[in-house]
Parts: sequence; structure tokens; C-alpha cells
Amino acid sequence: MYKSYSMELAGRILTVDIGRVAAQANGAAFMHYGDTVVLSTATASEKPREGIDFFPLSVEYEEKMYSVGKIPGGFNKREGKASENAILTSRVIDRPMRPLFPKDYRNDVTLNNMVMSVDPECSPELTAMLGSAIAAAISDIPFDGPCATTQVGLINGEFVINPNAEQNKESDLKLTVASTAEKVIMIEAGANEVPEAQMIEAIYTAHAVNQQIIAFINQIVAEVGKPKHSYTSCAIPEELFAALYEIVTPEQMEEAVFTDVKQVREENIRSIKDKLEELWADKEEWLELIDEAVYQYQKKTVRKMILKDQKRPDGRAVNQIRSLAAEVDIVPRVHGSAMFTRGQTQICNVCTLAPLSEAQKLDGLDVTETSKRYMHHYNFPSYSVGETKPSRGPGRREIGHGALAERALLPVLPTEEEFPYAIRTVSETFESNGSTSMASTCASCMSLMAAGVPIKDMVAGISCGLVTGDSDEDYILLTDIQGLEDFFGDMDFKVTGTEAGITAIQMDIKIHGLTRPIVEGAIARCREARLYIMEHCMKPAIAEPRKELGALAPKIRQIQIDPMKIGDVVGQRGKTINTIIERTGVKIDITDDGAVSVSGVDAASIDEAVRLVKVITTDFEEGQIYTGTVASIKEFGAFIEFAPGKEGMVHISKISKERIRCVEDVLTLGDAVKVVCLGKDKMGRLSFSMKDVK
Repeated sequence: MYKSYSMELAGRILTVDIGRVAAQANGAAFMHYGDTVVLSTATASEKPREGIDFFPLSVEYEEKMYSVGKIPGGFNKREGKASENAILTSRVIDRPMRPLFPKDYRNDVTLNNMVMSVDPECSPELTAMLGSAIAAAISDIPFDGPCATTQVGLINGEFVINPNAEQNKESDLKLTVASTAEKVIMIEAGANEVPEAQMIEAIYTAHAVNQQIIAFINQIVAEVGKPKHSYTSCAIPEELFAALYEIVTPEQMEEAVFTDVKQVREENIRSIKDKLEELWADKEEWLELIDEAVYQYQKKTVRKMILKDQKRPDGRAVNQIRSLAAEVDIVPRVHGSAMFTRGQTQICNVCTLAPLSEAQKLDGLDVTETSKRYMHHYNFPSYSVGETKPSRGPGRREIGHGALAERALLPVLPTEEEFPYAIRTVSETFESNGSTSMASTCASCMSLMAAGVPIKDMVAGISCGLVTGDSDEDYILLTDIQGLEDFFGDMDFKVTGTEAGITAIQMDIKIHGLTRPIVEGAIARCREARLYIMEHCMKPAIAEPRKELGALAPKIRQIQIDPMKIGDVVGQRGKTINTIIERTGVKIDITDDGAVSVSGVDAASIDEAVRLVKVITTDFEEGQIYTGTVASIKEFGAFIEFAPGKEGMVHISKISKERIRCVEDVLTLGDAVKVVCLGKDKMGRLSFSMKDVK
């Protein structure tokens, strides 16, 4: 049965077709937002996956290049691995929806979104977010939705709902908010130092729009939604918990987990598990549940102590930051480096500068952004958490953390005109125990300043956690959560910014939403903490960007030439420009509008390359004096090279004030000489003189 539903959303029509395609999926929504088309499906396995202690949810966002009228690049000419944008979009879909599935559900679930057409007026990412929510809501998969998502921009001080591609380019805010009918469940933002009060207003502007979308989804579910299927619960049996409490008392568990040293805590828990395995050796059905049972016991213990007694595992106050340390220049021969340590979280960041030609080229569905000049990459090796496993390259988590720190620093970077460099910062995680992405932001900021990048202001970041009780009013916010508080808590609310305002937000929760007082409290707590970090840790290490680049960083000079003279600089088959590069050892990039960028480590070589380009692109003028080298000698005179591909002739009669028999009496190949331009002869050729130089 095919049904179609429509609503007006931010001045455009959102249409959802149900039953038209993909009928064998548990739920399918054929989404049309303007001319953007996305097929969103939700499917689940019939049986739970054995041997796992988590909900196996997979979210895919497939960018089909035909959606923007492109053929994929590469040899195979078909879509390959997911782009960074696709991975980040998948994460934004996953984060608000995962908590709405049952915690004890172990059936594999896949939310797939295939982008088939892209209208620059209507975001395909937003369309996929709504499509996944609708597909899950109408399916027979257990799901405590619906939920909805709205994007908000800020242009000239006014909020714009679901901005188009052009509006996003000039917006001071890129905010994505997901909600249920009652609460906010996900926040993702990049902002140009937006004040906290204005950010909160934007969040709840989006939340209000989400309520309209949820009413629309409820209408669809009421008419075509399937009854939710039953499933095998993987909850721990009550009798196992009862036996566990007899062996390990609450006081013993509290003693095991309440320490500020992660390794000590892990050893304490390992001892408890070893004891249980020994005592339950004859209870085979319980042995495989020990890890999950002990985990839940730890979680219950930590939450109780935090909520009831305001006692954190490491003894800190609820608004206290762990010990801080920062230093710069810890890696020699790189362009900039810094290390930031917060408790047992430690990040080393290295900054590299390069010509703009080395900016990353983007090959995706976004037709307005074809490259990016600032790249932040984040690495998380297994040794940082005391584990061992082979490195398989960055996963979705690493890409997400890198993108968050990148987004945090973009607003303070100088423009290309102010600083004509491509910039890459790499965060190496040396040690991890909570919120490495925020430590990466702090380390990256210091690394940029150490490299001499003239950023506009200092940026820091911190994460705020949450433990909730039985009511909306029963909760505690935790500043600077460590790993244990992240695992056992209800929220990871990351905020980065300057003293003036917020530059990025990423909020993850494990519960069914946050009330406004929690959101406002977390944002306020993060502001207080990031200002403390900047003042007491980062500024003592490096207070402002260095005035000069490091000795090994490339120096760049830019000049503008007549676009009609680009061919003269390049020469036939690149001969002229390659000769300049070989002689000077620099790198030269020329854009179609005549902007020439010359880069190298040696300033004198850069100056020489710039001089040669100027000579090539400047017309000779009568009376002007020029310097060149003798390139060839003929019976009638000598040819002087002023720059590769640009020569002039000095007649034998113009070489010396005295009469000479042959050119070789005065000149040899390679001699440096000064000449004056005499203008054009009767045949229209430029001629030069050595003897008339004054």
C-alpha cells in the first residue's frame, strides 16, 4: 500500500512516500525535500547476535555521485569508501537514535540512507536524518521515537531554519539539534564565537521546529506504522545479581572503583572478576555474563555515590578540573608543536604549514566547497589506553574527534589573504582517560601559535558530564569527566570556544533527552572551565602567536600578474617555470586569475624567483636598466638572458665605448651584465646597450 505525506518545512515541501519502494525492509521512507531525494531504510535481523554485550546498530550514509551529476574519479569509476562528510553524517544520525532503542536489544539493526538527488536548497544530510527517524518509527523494530532534527544558521543576527548551501557559507552558526517530543537529545554545532545565551536560544528555536516535525511523523506512524515485534531480552538474571551482591558488597565495590588512577581501578575490577570466575566455575551459563554484571554493578555504585553523596571516583568536587600541564616546542624540526595534559589524558599536537596548493581537495556532493585549507587529524593508538591491537587506520571515532577539533579552531584562523598557507595539525593521543577531543583542541591551539599562525584568539575545550536520578530535577553536572564517568554517566557535553563565545559543540547522551536547565547548566559550566584552562594552563605555556614562522617552515610570497602573461611564465610545456624552480629551489603556484605564490625555506631564493617572474611579466621600457647574464655570443653581438625565456640582444657596437674586434674580447658566456633598453629598432625589435648604462 503506497501512501504519500507532505508538510511545509522552512519554506520548502518535505514529502515522504511510504510503501512505494524497498518493501522488504522493516521500514522504508522515500524522502523528497525540494529536489533532494534520499531513500532511508531500517532493517533488523530476526535473531539476536550471540556473544555480544552491546546493541549492534550500524548507520550508513551513501553518497551517490550521480546525485550531483558527476562520475566518480579513480580507475574503477564507482563510489568507493565513505567520504569524511558521509562518516560524520552517519555519526550525527547514530548519536540521537541509539539511546531510543532498548538497552537489552541484541538484534543487528542497520539504518541505511542513499542520497539519490541533491538540491542545493535542501540539505541531503538533514533529509537523511529525518528519513532514518521515520523509517525506524514506522518499522516493527522496537524504537522509542519518533525523533526529529533541525538545522539552524545565523546570518546578520537572525536565525535561519534549515539554511541552504549559499546561506551556510555566510552563516556564523551551523547548528544541528535532534529532539523527542519532550527533550533535546543531540546537539552538534560549529560557530563563529557565538555567545552562550544566543546559542541556547538557537538550540530551543530548533527544538520548537522539531515538535512540528514530530507531529507530522506521528501522523504517518498512526496510519502506516507496524506493531513493534517482541524480542529476546539479554538482561542479566536477577538471581545472578543477588549472588554477586553476596560475594562483593557495595562497600567493597565502592573501594574498588573509587581511585584517581585508572590502572589501579582496572586491576581491582580484574581481581573481582577472577574471584567470581573461581566461585562460579560450575555455573557455565553465568560465566559469560560476568563482564556485563560487574560493569552494571560498577555503574550502579558510581552513579549512587555521585548522585547521593556528590562523591566522584577520584575525589574531585563536581566542578573541579583535573591537574593541568602544557608545553610547546617538544618536537624538533617540525613547524610547531605542543603537548596538553589533563589528568590521565595527554595529547601531543604537531602543526605543518604548506603552500595553498597542498590544501585538501574534496570530491563529494557539496558543490560549494571543493577544497579545505585547514586539516586536523586525530590518532588514537591502543597503547594510549594500555591495550594492544594492530593499527588499521582511523575509524569513525577518530575521524569524528578530528572533525570536532577542526571545527573548533576554524573561526579563529586567519584568512588566506592574511596568511596564504595550507595548515595541517595532527593530534597524537599519548594517554587517554576521558575527552581526548577537547585536549586535542587545546593542544592544536597552542601548536598553531607555536608555529606562528596568527590566530585571532585562544581556543580551549572541556567536557561536562551528567548523572540523573528518578526525576527531571534530580541530577548532577560533572565538569571534566574522566573515562569512568563517561561510561557510567548519562551525557558527554563537549564545548569549545574563546573568551568571546562558542566555536563548537558536540553532545552525546545515553538517556531520552535533556531538560533546558541541564543544557543551560552544562554550557555555563563549560564556559567557566575553558576560561580557567586558558588562564591557568595554556597562557603560561604560550600566550599569543609567535611573530615569525619557524626557521624550517616554508616562507611564502604572493604577487599578482596579468593573467594574459601566465603563458609567458609557464613557457612551452612548462619549460620556463621549471627552469625557475630548478635554479631557485622554490615551489611556484599560479591561479587562473594571475595570483602567483612562491614558497620555499630560503628567503633569498624566494626573492630571486619573484624577481624572475616580475621580469618575465614586465614589458621592457626605453631607458630602464636591467641585469642579465650572457646566454649566447654571435659575431654581431651577444644575447642577454634576463629571466628564463626572456632575452634581449646587445649589438657589438653597443658593448663597449671603445671599438672592439669581436664580442669575446669583452664578454664570455655566463657573465653578469647591466644593460639599458634603447627601445625598438627599425624592424620593431628591442635592442639594448651596455656602453650607454649610466
